Amino acid sequence: MKTRTPISVYIAVTIGLTILAFEMFAQDTAYFSSPFFWGLILITIILLFIMNSIGDLVENESFKKLSDEEKAKFLEEKNTPYYLKLWNSAFKKQSATEEKDILIDHGFDGITELDNSLPKWWIGLFYFGCIFCVVYLTAFAFTDYAHPEAELTVETKKMLASIEDYEKTAPQINLESAKYSADNIAEGQELFKTNCVTCHGDGGKGGIGPNLTDTHWINIKEKSLFKNVFWMLENGSPNNPTMRPFIKEGTITGRDAEKIAAYVYHINQETAPITQTQGGAAPQGEKVTWENGNN
Repeated sequence: MKTRTPISVYIAVTIGLTILAFEMFAQDTAYFSSPFFWGLILITIILLFIMNSIGDLVENESFKKLSDEEKAKFLEEKNTPYYLKLWNSAFKKQSATEEKDILIDHGFDGITELDNSLPKWWIGLFYFGCIFCVVYLTAFAFTDYAHPEAELTVETKKMLASIEDYEKTAPQINLESAKYSADNIAEGQELFKTNCVTCHGDGGKGGIGPNLTDTHWINIKEKSLFKNVFWMLENGSPNNPTMRPFIKEGTITGRDAEKIAAYVYHINQETAPITQTQGGAAPQGEKVTWENGNN
């Protein structure tokens, strides 16, 4: 009669597999605060204790049917700690007498073979790998688990939500408080593509609207280029109603205008202008020399 695996091992394995399943199928780790998760764990542990009690009853009845020698051997094995038995099954070498019992009756050139059982830790890892593979493939095929694109989408939504929450309480950007930052150029470029490229062309080369990369400007309201762009985005052009007051009409925020102004400053002051031979629009307005600085 074999000894049974301790209930503590079943509980640990069950909790581990439950967490693994939730990790794969739940959207985030919020399940740790869910009553459903802890209720499931509690019910599972109760069922394991019930199963263990039934196992004790069956074991007691089977023990009564053993001979005195078998009872002594069973009790000796039962009193050996479970983890020590696992260690011994994996690493303990057989005695000479034990080797004779598992010696296979064939050999070659003095080489003999023992009928050893596979170590329990190896068998455990093998079955764990099989179960993990099935669960993982199921989750991969039918859920968003382990899909980089889906994970990126979730993280992006969280990031955008956090930015939106921040901007609700953050101080509003106006003409006086707007500051140039090279970190805003990339976002400013995307905002430019959304709001400005229809008139000013790709890269600010001009089209319906003037070329934003050359040294000429129609409306000069501020001494620095960065502030002048912000002013235009806030108030629009007095000469052309197509250039609307984006900030005042609510199309963009002051923070968005700060980013767009950073991008326009970048393409006008930090990169070479797009000339007519390169597809840029002809200069419009008067030539202007902006004050040094970008604030």
